[in-house]
Amino acid sequence: MKFLAVDDERTSLDKVVGLIEKIKPGSQCFAFDSALSALAKAREEEIDVAFLDVNMPELSGIDLGKYLVELNPSMNIIFLTEHKEFAFEAMQLHASGYIYKPEVEERIGKELDTLRYPEIRKKYKRVFAQTFGNFELFVDGEPVAFKYNRTKEIVAILVNNRGAQTSNGELIASLWEDDGDPDKKLSYLCNLRQDLQNTFKKYKLDGIIIKQRGSMAIAKDKIECDLFDWLDKKKESKYQYLGDYMNQYSWAEFFHAELDDISYALYEDED
Repeated sequence: MKFLAVDDERTSLDKVVGLIEKIKPGSQCFAFDSALSALAKAREEEIDVAFLDVNMPELSGIDLGKYLVELNPSMNIIFLTEHKEFAFEAMQLHASGYIYKPEVEERIGKELDTLRYPEIRKKYKRVFAQTFGNFELFVDGEPVAFKYNRTKEIVAILVNNRGAQTSNGELIASLWEDDGDPDKKLSYLCNLRQDLQNTFKKYKLDGIIIKQRGSMAIAKDKIECDLFDWLDKKKESKYQYLGDYMNQYSWAEFFHAELDDISYALYEDED
């Protein structure tokens, strides 16, 4: 598990970190006496549990908790405080726990045993990309509705490229097959990228798309995908390639042939 501990009082922070290491040996714990530094770290790591002091100078623990939940709705937030009057705000945030600091040694273990989002649930990724047959993207079991059809096709291209950065030029070539005015296509691509960003923000899918200047990639480790699983596990995969791959996209035919070769080789080994 990955923990985040934030408290501007160093003594209190060290105490919490020590208790976490004692109760959950082998876990990672990122400790900060600055709320803003902690928030920056949470943008880089998928945190399971955050222990937040309520009273901090740069950003209150309640406000920090709101930002953290926006980054990861399944993050367990546990507030630590010397004051009990913030309990109602913590409840509105659906916090996993609220510990009065003098009771931290007695309570911290109990809170970790009764997390709002248990670790077993977090093993299941919210996003599933279906590539065998027609391409579809699901979040929490429901297909994602984009404003434009080509926005979903961008996601399909990124999944097809399996985590490799894909340039704007490559996207345009696949989406329009080099047809028409490239300047107009680039302008349209900007609209599609904005639609992608808005849609993923609505679903709170921070970190699924890795953006660089002029290119994008899919974060393979943050989604489940039949293609990725099959390529990794072959016959042991719960998904099996049966000859159909992203059927609605003509550009997928190139990789389709490669998948056929992999599949043929698998079953030739049985002969």
